[in-house]
Amino acid sequence: MYPPFEAEIHDENIYARGVSDNKGDLIARLQAISILQKNGGLPCRVKFLIEGEEEIGSPTLEKVLQKYAHLFHADASIWEWSQKNKEEKIEIIMGVKGMCYMQLECEGSDLDIHSQYGSVLDNPAWRLIQALSTMRTVDNQIVVEGFYDNIVQPSEELMQWSRDYPFDAKAAKEIFGLKRPLIVNEKEARDAFLFEPTMTVCGFESGYIGEGAKTILPKRSQAKLDCRLVPGQDPEDIFNKIRKHLDRHGFDDIHVRMLSTLMPFRSNINHPFTKKVIKTAKRVYGENNIALLPNFGGSGPMSLFGQYLGNEKPIVSIGCSWWDDRIHAPNESIRIADFKQAIHYMVELFLTFGKMDAI
Repeated sequence: MYPPFEAEIHDENIYARGVSDNKGDLIARLQAISILQKNGGLPCRVKFLIEGEEEIGSPTLEKVLQKYAHLFHADASIWEWSQKNKEEKIEIIMGVKGMCYMQLECEGSDLDIHSQYGSVLDNPAWRLIQALSTMRTVDNQIVVEGFYDNIVQPSEELMQWSRDYPFDAKAAKEIFGLKRPLIVNEKEARDAFLFEPTMTVCGFESGYIGEGAKTILPKRSQAKLDCRLVPGQDPEDIFNKIRKHLDRHGFDDIHVRMLSTLMPFRSNINHPFTKKVIKTAKRVYGENNIALLPNFGGSGPMSLFGQYLGNEKPIVSIGCSWWDDRIHAPNESIRIADFKQAIHYMVELFLTFGKMDAI
C-alpha cells in the first residue's frame, strides 16, 4: 500500500491519490504547453477551467459559467480524462451519462426502541428496503413508471463505433474481485455500460451496526440512490417520477431529497474537430490503437459547457490513464509511458489545431 498524498514511482508507475482521475491529465497538458512555449510558442490560444467539486456534482460550476461564460468562449474543448483499455487502445470519449443523486429517508420514532416491540411497531429499515425493492426487480429491471421514456436510442453509426470498446468480464472479476456474476449477458455488457441508464443503491444506513449485538428497532433509516442517465433523460424528471412511484405504492412517508444533478451529454462525432482529434491520435498511438466511444459510463458536468458555450461546440475527452489504474481506490496509478505519450499527443493536437481553419 502506497501513501495516498505523496507521488511515488514503482515499477514504471506513478502512484498517488487522483493521479489518474485526474491530476495526471492536467499536468500532461500543462507540460505540453511548457514544451511548446520553449519551442516557438503556442500555435493557438488555450484556456483552462479547473474545478475541484466534480466528485460532489460540481454544485457551483453552473453559477461560474452563468457569470463568466464570455471568458470561456472557444472553438472546441478537451475534457478531463480517458484511458487505454485492456487491448491497449486509447479511448476517445465524446460524452458522459447524466446523474440524478438523491437521499431517501424513513423515520419511525424519536428514539431507538427495544426490539421486543418488533411484533407491533413498524421498522423504518424494513420499510425503506421494501420501498426500494418496488423500483427494481430481482432481474434488475427498473420499473419506475416512465423511467425509460424519452431515451434517444443510439444510431447504428454510434453502435458500430462502440464495438471498439471491450468489456472483459474476466478482467472485471480480477480487477474488482467480484463475488457475484454480471447482471447482464456478457455479450450485452458493453452496450449496457455505454447506452443504458442505471439505478444504484450507493449506501444504506440504519440502527446499530457496531460490534456485537444490540437489539433495537432503529428510529430511522436512509439510503443514497444514484441514477446514471442517457441522452433524452432529465434528472429533475427522473426525480419526480421516483417520487410519484413511491406515492403510488403507498410510500408517501418516505422523504426523498435531491443531492445533485447532471444532464447527459454527447458531442457530434462527425464534427471536423473530432476528426482532427482522431487523426492526431492515430499518428501518436497507432492507426489501429484507437477506440472511439460515443459516451462513457460515468458522469460529469459536460452538459453545462454545452449549454453555456454552445451545444454545437465539440467536447472530446482524452487522457493518460489505463484500465487497471484503480481510480477511487488505494494505489491509484498511471504508467509513466502513458503519461509521456499523453504529453506528446497534446503537443501534436495543439499544433494540429493551430493549423485548422475556423470551425
